[in-house]
Amino acid sequence: MSPVVPFSMPSLAPHVASVPTSGIRRIFEIAAKLDDVAMLVVGEPDVPVPHHVADAARRAWADDRTNYTPNGGVPALREALVAKLARENDVHVDVEQVWVTVGATQALHQTMGLLLAAGDEVLVPDPGYTTFTMNARMLDAVPVPYALSPDRGFVPHVDDLEKLVTPRTRVIIVNSPSNPLGVVYEREVLQSLLDFAARHDLWVISDEVYEYFTYGTPHVSLASLDADDRVFSVFSTSKTYAMTGVRVGYLVTPRGLADTMRTVQEAAISCVAEPDQLAALAAVLGDHSPVSEAREHYRSNLELAKGLLDERGIRYLDPQGAFYLWIDVGHASQGDVAAWAEDLLFQHRVAVAPGSAFGRSGEGWIRVCLASSPEVITRGLAALPAPGDPRRPLGRASVVSSD
Repeated sequence: MSPVVPFSMPSLAPHVASVPTSGIRRIFEIAAKLDDVAMLVVGEPDVPVPHHVADAARRAWADDRTNYTPNGGVPALREALVAKLARENDVHVDVEQVWVTVGATQALHQTMGLLLAAGDEVLVPDPGYTTFTMNARMLDAVPVPYALSPDRGFVPHVDDLEKLVTPRTRVIIVNSPSNPLGVVYEREVLQSLLDFAARHDLWVISDEVYEYFTYGTPHVSLASLDADDRVFSVFSTSKTYAMTGVRVGYLVTPRGLADTMRTVQEAAISCVAEPDQLAALAAVLGDHSPVSEAREHYRSNLELAKGLLDERGIRYLDPQGAFYLWIDVGHASQGDVAAWAEDLLFQHRVAVAPGSAFGRSGEGWIRVCLASSPEVITRGLAALPAPGDPRRPLGRASVVSSD
């Protein structure tokens, strides 16, 4: 009888262990196991997908439009996006610069894979969208956070960036409108970032997923200012048309990368599902009144939330875009806002994203998603302790079992 050999798995690539977990998803997944939670944690639109978009998806399935498409996407969709970019973003490109992706997430990962080798450095906003750092680590690159501080309105300053550049720096990521902050960068700020990138010969990745949701400060696409083809622009249908689960985004590249993009698309995804692309086509070409209505819904919720916080003296960043509110709870969180947010969930059934999930500079803050009903927002914000308020989560609660 042969001896029993102990089971042993081969090891994963060493750099995988450095990929941070998502502090947002941790709260969300715990909340999903609880009853009667005020869900203000994930960036999920609460409005329905527009009827004409759903109808297009249904027709695609009914007509058996379920085949491979070109790697870059359905030609009609790419052409519609070229027209949209020229009309609404002042970005003038040809079809071979527009690539349909599996949401903005794949667009971001694919772009960083094009630009970063192992050990290369990428400047990422802090606080900033969690995937920026996660993608860099997945590629064995090094995310270098550039701090965004409240005393400067969470706007990047080139003098600070200059101190972070090394011979390994290859890329800077810019996110406007910002997730999690809701900051919208003015044209002069964007131009200063482009000038900085040019001085150091850096690529720029511009995340513009929340382009349609701004309040008073107009959105400016970074590529509209790009004079020397160094900007990769990332867009999505997810937030705009309430299509988060449909997973259609698009990447706009500098010129001359068509052959390379065809290859990397084939290696990564081949193509996005055809019914999803046809739904996106209907969204881009169709009636945009649902988008305007969603924006006014979020704006109304923002005004409600600001009023509730003002009444209780709780500090927040007044956003110009997206559908989040960045709230200071440092007076209550005692230096560990992740633990505090977990306690808030267990004891008050309110789920919020801890600011530390978005980087070290987010400690003491939380992100609240305003894509919800006024009733849920009111209930959720009422659970936040005001400065000097003795009400606050007490002690640590046990994590709900996954059994």
